[in-house]
Amino acid sequence: MRPRTPLRAVLATTAMILAAFGIVTVSSTAASAAPLPSHVYAPYFEAWMGDDPAALAQQSGVKYLTMAFIQTASKGSCTPLWNGDTGSPIASSTFGTSISSLKSAGGDVIPSFGGYTADNTGTEIADSCTDVGQIAAAYEKVITTYDITRIDLDTEDNSLKNPAGIDRRNKAVKQVEDWAAANGRTVQFSYTLPTTTSGLSSDGLAVLQSAVANNARIDVVNLMTFDYYDNASHQMANDTQTAATGLHGQLASLYPGKSSAALWSMIGVTEMPGIDDFGAAETFTTANATQVENWAVSTGINTLSIWALQRDNGGCPGTGGSGTCSGIAQDTWYFSHTFEPFTGGGGGTPVNDFSVAASPSSAAVNPGGSASATVSTAVTSGSAQSVALTASGAPSGVTASLSPASVTAGGSSTLKLTTTSAAAPGTYPITVTGKAGSGSHSATFTLTVNGSGGGSLVNGGFESGLTPWTCQPGGTAVNSPVHSGSHALQVAATASQTGECDQSLTLQANHAYTLTGWVQGGYAYLGVSGGANASTWASSTGWTKLTVPFTTDSTGKVTVYVHGWYAQGNVYADDLSVA
Repeated sequence: MRPRTPLRAVLATTAMILAAFGIVTVSSTAASAAPLPSHVYAPYFEAWMGDDPAALAQQSGVKYLTMAFIQTASKGSCTPLWNGDTGSPIASSTFGTSISSLKSAGGDVIPSFGGYTADNTGTEIADSCTDVGQIAAAYEKVITTYDITRIDLDTEDNSLKNPAGIDRRNKAVKQVEDWAAANGRTVQFSYTLPTTTSGLSSDGLAVLQSAVANNARIDVVNLMTFDYYDNASHQMANDTQTAATGLHGQLASLYPGKSSAALWSMIGVTEMPGIDDFGAAETFTTANATQVENWAVSTGINTLSIWALQRDNGGCPGTGGSGTCSGIAQDTWYFSHTFEPFTGGGGGTPVNDFSVAASPSSAAVNPGGSASATVSTAVTSGSAQSVALTASGAPSGVTASLSPASVTAGGSSTLKLTTTSAAAPGTYPITVTGKAGSGSHSATFTLTVNGSGGGSLVNGGFESGLTPWTCQPGGTAVNSPVHSGSHALQVAATASQTGECDQSLTLQANHAYTLTGWVQGGYAYLGVSGGANASTWASSTGWTKLTVPFTTDSTGKVTVYVHGWYAQGNVYADDLSVA
């Protein structure tokens, strides 16, 4: 979507007015909000315009709003703000009173992150912030502050060309979904993406492919069925249908286990009433609105929307791309009055779906020990259904069991992992899969089996945190940068320490080995000490592979280490192994 220049002074005044009427606390750490209807009309609300969303909703007869946009104030920040305005924090003092009013009237809001401006200035939060945990925390803050059940991710233009940001965004979505399931919350995520008249472009499709790769559940894919900029003639209602049909086929390839009805229930469309930014060749008429609403009901799509509620009037005939009027002759609120009956309707019985999460998500045990986790399920749409649970990926010497092995969505089970003394040291992803009539979802639990006496290098990819590494202060597992997987080691070299991280091993005596690993940063050292002494180092802004050959003495005992150098800053290591 294309917001105009944010009216920051107006927003600040709005926040002051809201505060004057008393701070309304709508945040919650426990689940309380009802999920959105399975078929909903939720027009975008331009939050920087200074309007009261509750007042416009009442005037237009709309119950649900998609509120745009949340972004950071500057590139590099991890702090979410309404419109990137430091005077409009994510707090009950900003829009809290209005959102509470909408809820009391039976409605709700869908906060939207991103938008065209954020995507072009590096202030979309997953582009701006390189810490997946902080991106997830920003999403969770919005969820708990306003007690909402869906977040929209408006991702377009430069954000579609940033693979690292796409990956971080989807990893954060997965983290939030696990958090929500563990806490009994219903949370959905929608992606709003530009489209062609035949479905997503390769850039948009790559966003969903990344979500699948990261096990991030995307509940709705919302197409911006306007601003095609292809210099073709358009019948906008027909183009909406062909774009959504193309998306349906793309989703079928991404989610082969879903029925056709379930795939339609993942689709949303957003129209731009009247003349869009391209011009008169792309005009969505009042007749188009009736055609699209009838089609939406017949197919059972999830979401109808417009960009934006403030445009739903005929105050500027002949004007294209205005933020305050449609540019065509129409009654005020015509499009909202046409689309609002879709809420709660849309093709009959809602599609049932659920989520799965494991908490904690990892553990380290010695051979012969055991670990457990709570596997939580939650209803994400429709009604609760029976979910059969299985666990896979356990290596020889490890037994995985689930009790109970079947739950009703919303219930939980206990995953128990029992190891024998013969379990080989290493790090193993255990996949917990839930299957029901609507399809399947999974969660990953990472089990690290420690070496008996340190017999081989454990957790060399740092996917299980630091266990069993020992580090000087500041050493930690980080989400970025990583060489592979989801984590790497950060070594904190300061003026007073090298930041060394160690792991002790007992290897075969008088035997030749090679220590390998990938490092990044200034003066990154990799080596062994004790029963053998060898090391090497590199200085690089990118990942560099280091190789350290060594031969053990008669004890076979060595200490593998990584460190930086005094006052030279942090260094990073990943994918360490001894062979």
